[in-house]
Amino acid sequence: MKAATALLLVKLVHTLVWALFAGLIVAIPLASFHGRHAIAAWSAAAVAGEVLVLAVNGCRCPLTAVAARYTDERHDSFDIYLPPWLARYNKVIFGTLYFAGIAFALAHWALAAD
Repeated sequence: MKAATALLLVKLVHTLVWALFAGLIVAIPLASFHGRHAIAAWSAAAVAGEVLVLAVNGCRCPLTAVAARYTDERHDSFDIYLPPWLARYNKVIFGTLYFAGIAFALAHWALAAD
């Protein structure tokens, strides 16, 4: 397989995985708001698994290393189909949303239990 084709496939997979986890992060407070606390909890747990993978891998997605095998580029979005600004601040943006979503879900769950 040519390097360009391999890079395209890695970027597609990376983008799909990113979209899945971004969706799960957004789902946490939405599910909780609608009283679907189990969905919120499973979403938070799935994202926690991804956070663990990132932590073990030096705060980088393992797919970044795979993409690096097929190109010498190293700009912020060389390994994923995201705008460079979003790729650069992805962890800050979605980390904040993740912890805010968990805080919202916990508060909403506690208030619903009363």
